[in-house]
Amino acid sequence: MTEKMKYRMKVWKKGVCVLAAAMLSINLSAQDLRKEYPKSFTVKVTNPLGQERESAPVYLSAQELQKKYPKFNSKAFVVLDGKTEVPSQYNQKDGDKPGVYLVLDKMAPKATRTLTVHYKENGEASRNYTKRTQAELSHKVGGEFKDRKYIGGTFQNVDSLRVPDEVTDHSYYIRYEGPGWESDKVGYRFYLDWRNGTDVFGKTTRDMVLQQAGQDGYDSYHNLQDWGMDVLKVGKSLGVGTLAHFHDGAANRMAETDSMISVITENGPVYSSIRTNYYGWKIAGMNLSINSNINIHAGTRLTHHQVGIAGGEPQNLATGLIKDKRAKLHTKKGGNGEWGYIATYGKQSLNGEGDNLGIAVLFRPQDFMEFTTDEHSHVVKLKPSGQKLEYYYLAAWELEPEGIKDEATFLQYLDKTARELANPVQVKF
Repeated sequence: MTEKMKYRMKVWKKGVCVLAAAMLSINLSAQDLRKEYPKSFTVKVTNPLGQERESAPVYLSAQELQKKYPKFNSKAFVVLDGKTEVPSQYNQKDGDKPGVYLVLDKMAPKATRTLTVHYKENGEASRNYTKRTQAELSHKVGGEFKDRKYIGGTFQNVDSLRVPDEVTDHSYYIRYEGPGWESDKVGYRFYLDWRNGTDVFGKTTRDMVLQQAGQDGYDSYHNLQDWGMDVLKVGKSLGVGTLAHFHDGAANRMAETDSMISVITENGPVYSSIRTNYYGWKIAGMNLSINSNINIHAGTRLTHHQVGIAGGEPQNLATGLIKDKRAKLHTKKGGNGEWGYIATYGKQSLNGEGDNLGIAVLFRPQDFMEFTTDEHSHVVKLKPSGQKLEYYYLAAWELEPEGIKDEATFLQYLDKTARELANPVQVKF
């Protein structure tokens, strides 16, 4: 045997040993978890589509868990996919998704996976997982308002905020001017003031970054940082996915309200959410109260927006996208087996001369009324059902890790996403 062959054999043996050690470690880990969490039940998750899914969310409702497994302990459980632990969390404060939440990073076409939920009936035993989502709200304390500007003070993260009456745009009170939320792909914020517009933080990393944004004022995140930047111009437009009412030829954002209260309902490793209540939205002769719930999960660009309405029955709720001459408009009404969407793609980012940026709103076909436009925005009018409405929105920046870099790929991604929303994974206990 030559020296070269001996070297290759040595490397091969070393690789086999490392792999065996890793597999043994995984097996021992799974065995240890089963011992620590002795009770269990199984859940079958099926992908009904003939296409691979990435980042498939799996939700086990608190109501179903209590009904089927009354001794399940939400403070001491793990989820295993075979011998592999799947990061999960239990949502306590989220009114729309209370219960166990996890994300399967990939699911093959038509595949069924059997997950095992292990738990112990008493005590607490939390698990630490890499953080892949975040929601936060930060405002200044220790200063004071003068002429609707906040002077002095330092930023402090809070779980909730009743917006002071003094707050307007550029009051220097709320860090980056509103709540923020992100996944390992993209970040968002909305202005928690009379503008109520939704903006995008493009990310160049999978790490959580919002805690860095706006610490030194409003200007820094408008330029490219190590983590990314604010990539979308909002101005008087709908930005991406901003809620509005279409009246008198224009999409009217929630500009005039009596009060606003925003709450970070979940800030977990795989799912984060924010609830905001708008009281006394005066629009088209109505005085509405709006309950807005937004959430994001690991591995996705999608924000899910669920809206509740009280105090009136508006003929429409509208949303949409900023108009930008550099971006081409694409629309689909949706139909059987796929959601509809309104989208734009082009060099519309705020980074220098502009990078490719795709933005979109996806909606249920049965809610669709019409596509229209106003001076600042491409608009889709939607019909609430039972005083409720839901839709998704997203942004895809070419500089994100493994980002979408051309229009054709963006449209393929949109069509795939539209099918996935119409055909969610099926979960059976």
